[in-house]
Amino acid sequence: MDYQQLIEVMRRLALEAGDKIMEIYNADDFDVKVKSDDSPVTEADEAADALISAGLRAAFPDMMLVTEEQSASHKEKGETFLIVDPLDGTKEFINRRGDFTVNIALVEEGVPTRGVVYAPARERMFFTLADGSAVEEAGPFDASAMGETTPIRVADSNNESLLVVASKSHRDQATDDYINKYNVQDMKSAGSSLKFCLVATGEADIYPRVGRTMEWDTAAGHAVLHGAGGKVVRFDNHAPLTYGKPDYANPFFIAYSPAVTLKEA
Repeated sequence: MDYQQLIEVMRRLALEAGDKIMEIYNADDFDVKVKSDDSPVTEADEAADALISAGLRAAFPDMMLVTEEQSASHKEKGETFLIVDPLDGTKEFINRRGDFTVNIALVEEGVPTRGVVYAPARERMFFTLADGSAVEEAGPFDASAMGETTPIRVADSNNESLLVVASKSHRDQATDDYINKYNVQDMKSAGSSLKFCLVATGEADIYPRVGRTMEWDTAAGHAVLHGAGGKVVRFDNHAPLTYGKPDYANPFFIAYSPAVTLKEA
């Protein structure tokens, strides 16, 4: 794998998909359908998926591709593959709350190693470089040329005064019960894979997820967080979260700075 080419392609496709998403987001109205699992899907999800999938298949024709919006791809099996969520945070998009992202990642031997997370409504772009380290790019963004980037790193967390980020749309009592095991200075809510990126930049120390997610929801954010020195582990036994599971469904997990002393579930 040519990682430099991969990063250039993923970044460009994320930006182009973001432009398409924002066209629809800023329109007076857009279509919303319901998928077989009762989750919503919009024309923005489908347009972004078509653009990203075509671009990845053209650039990497021999690489396995798994994407949320193409159910046939969910039958593919392997430990090394590209994985896409063209619009993570569809509910945020529908409600025009802005916390939605484009997510593209490479998983190698079950581990997300490269990825891009683009939040077009927030004008924030996070990705890994060819060497796997993580950066945030400053806008305005140009799909044809990378702008100024800043290396990002997880916080040297103070366990007596932690900053916690949790889901905006999926917060529940079980999540609150776990958070209450820590000494929390402040709590913030965010949608989509932005939560991983807030831990990656040190804007939060820990993100516990006690709820259903799929691998395409988390792989890109996981790669960015890993590139910034962070970790993602299973909620139940603190073993590393792995990818390429038979149904692409994740167990509950915790994303965090290694300076955080994890509590038992």
